[in-house]
Amino acid sequence: MIKMISARLGQMLLTMAVVTFVLFAIFDSDQFRRQVATAELGGFGMATLSEDGYQKWLESKGLTQPFFVRYVDWIGHVATGDLGRSMQKNVAVSTLLGERLRATGTLAFFVFLFMIPISLTLGALAGMREGSLLDRVISQFCVLTTSIPQVATAVVLTVVLGLGLGWVPTKASMAGGFNPVDLVLPVLTLLLYDIGYVARMTRASMAEVMTSHYIRTALLKGIPYSRVIIDHALRNALIVPFTLIFLQLNWLLSQVVVVEVFFQYNGFGRMLYDAAMYGDVEVIQAATLVAVAVAVISQLLSDIGYILLNPRVRLK
Repeated sequence: MIKMISARLGQMLLTMAVVTFVLFAIFDSDQFRRQVATAELGGFGMATLSEDGYQKWLESKGLTQPFFVRYVDWIGHVATGDLGRSMQKNVAVSTLLGERLRATGTLAFFVFLFMIPISLTLGALAGMREGSLLDRVISQFCVLTTSIPQVATAVVLTVVLGLGLGWVPTKASMAGGFNPVDLVLPVLTLLLYDIGYVARMTRASMAEVMTSHYIRTALLKGIPYSRVIIDHALRNALIVPFTLIFLQLNWLLSQVVVVEVFFQYNGFGRMLYDAAMYGDVEVIQAATLVAVAVAVISQLLSDIGYILLNPRVRLK
């Protein structure tokens, strides 16, 4: 187990090293640097920036040094938490990133708080009796929620719950401070898709376990059905869903872009969208690094969870 985790950590570090190099190389291109210089100097197009002004800007930023010298220097700053300064917000990127990650973390907390018990329960109930009426109803619900784009779900929920019934605010800007009611629509939008997806995976895993020989043997021996489900079926059926839930951390970062922009929620997704529209390179670089770090960490946690839950893997 320790050997496998060590190998995963090595792969994670290698992935991060490759990503940082590729990311720096992309944003170090002459095209991107000219765009940044134009935006920073107050221009609105390439033609407004003279070649002499561009060269002076490069010298002032230390961009005339060799590529690898600048790359190592950038890595050193990133390692110490110096992620640069946002041109759009005029604040340190680390400060802006911390605030927005906390906001998205709050959103993610409520999503996982409801998603885990609901999706696992629905999936287990559907898989216990494959082909039953309950299975068909739950399966149709899951297919429906995962088939609708999240932006369409957001529109429907806003029209029905916000504008039609007036139960919840249509925006989640949190202008007056933290208010859980403001999170209802963003959380519901994310929940409907995630619950359907995880429930479908749980249902497939549970249905497969219920056809296993040891389940049939336990039932033939006269063990109560409820005890067979709780003591034998669930323990094995939940291995795949639990490891899948860790991967939802990565998917959530891509999902929140649409949701946060639609509901004007000041989180990580909206920050990334605003930075991309403005051309705020420092913020885009930092956000990309965070997204990749979350992806590799969630994969590592998923592998560790699978190892802990599956005795056959632990004994290898």
